[in-house]
Amino acid sequence: MNKTVGNNLKTLRKSKNMSQEEVADQLNISQSAYARMERGESTSWAIHFNKICQIFERSPEELVKEKLGLDKFENLISIERQTELAMINVYRKIIRQYELQIEDLKGIINYLNKGKN
Repeated sequence: MNKTVGNNLKTLRKSKNMSQEEVADQLNISQSAYARMERGESTSWAIHFNKICQIFERSPEELVKEKLGLDKFENLISIERQTELAMINVYRKIIRQYELQIEDLKGIINYLNKGKN
């Protein structure tokens, strides 16, 4: 159980972009004490159970669920990857627009150069 909760704590903390120290501060414990909870070496998470659920905005059931860590982390990665792919598509469209403008300008330059001859 400690290992499951520890893995979930780590995953939830990372999903909120928080450091161990930030979470420990909210729990009024040391960073090393919190690190032991994440590693599954401590049962003190039980003392802070309600506060942990509030910090990570999760139900008690979710905190002790074995699959939470993998599912939530995979969802986080999936969202980040979707955002990255969307941004790449936007950049490609912008680059394509500039390429078309460059081709238009080349045509204008060629036309103007023909007039000089």
